[in-house]
Amino acid sequence: MGKMKPTRINTNAPDATCPVHAQSDHPKIPKEKVGVLVANLGTPDNTDYWSMRRYLNEFLSDKRVIDYPRWQWQPILQGIVLSIRPSKSGAAYKSIWNEEANESPLMTITKDQVSAISKTLKVKYGDDVMVDFCMRYGNPSTKSKVANMVAQGCTKILFFPLYPQYAGATVATANDEFFRALMEENWQPASRTVAPYFDEPKYIDALAASIETAYAGAEKKPGILICSYHGLPQRYHRVGGDPYHCQCQKTTRLLKERLGWDDTEIMTTFQSKFGPEAWLQPYTVEEVARQAEAGNKSIAVCAPAFSADCIETLEEINEEIKESFEEAGGEEFLYIPCLNDEPAHIDALVHVIEKNLTGWV
Repeated sequence: MGKMKPTRINTNAPDATCPVHAQSDHPKIPKEKVGVLVANLGTPDNTDYWSMRRYLNEFLSDKRVIDYPRWQWQPILQGIVLSIRPSKSGAAYKSIWNEEANESPLMTITKDQVSAISKTLKVKYGDDVMVDFCMRYGNPSTKSKVANMVAQGCTKILFFPLYPQYAGATVATANDEFFRALMEENWQPASRTVAPYFDEPKYIDALAASIETAYAGAEKKPGILICSYHGLPQRYHRVGGDPYHCQCQKTTRLLKERLGWDDTEIMTTFQSKFGPEAWLQPYTVEEVARQAEAGNKSIAVCAPAFSADCIETLEEINEEIKESFEEAGGEEFLYIPCLNDEPAHIDALVHVIEKNLTGWV
């Protein structure tokens, strides 16, 4: 039988005490708590070649992300991809990097989101609920954060991947990593995972409010709102049964109904295509050009699949996709930021968390 690593209990925690009726030599243990562990995709530690290579190697080696046989994919990844892509991706990250904090915008925003969630829950539950965050790829790792929560006395953990829509390459792989982290613990906490919240009314309301605010501040009303979601290979949907495409379409429909718009004012597209095979369509980068060529010179783009602005929104949408629109003759390009740490978004996330904490607090 393999040797399991012991759970690391923080006996020096301020609230650590000996259990009632315990023997005199029993070590102190922290007060029991419920942990809420928020998870996002991840970020490189820096923009240099080796930081980017480490991050991309971990990300693109995930079978949930690239499901080609290892013997087929790894030689390509370790050879061509990781020789060229780190420099290119590093330059893209550098264009949006938070220089003051020396971190990516995704890291900065995730910290702000978790701080806001923590403050809200603390008012209601005091120190009985502990809130923290982890990244699926890079740092802080899921394993390290689960270990810390257990050490601080969390006997129950709610794991919350911050993806409104479910996909195997996002929610499932985050859950996989959480479950692997639990396998390391000798004193394993009870656990729950949060289901996708793409049709949660408070989330839809927050999205609608952000769009209404952006439109109210625009000099000219955009002719169409393009809801750009991160793409996936079509095969994942058609063969693997991944519900992501359907949930994205429903998000757009619910948003349209909440705004009171008709079908001509909003549409769904997909971005970030990688590799040679067909991905979910229409492709955002092609659709914005088509809109311009068709005479629609003013458009808006939002990204409902992203809970926080990141490389795919700040660089890909607001730079590459915008450039495609303008090169095709487009004139007014309005990017509507992700919900980030907007109060309505935090309210929606806290609502989802509290529903999933039912019976625990």
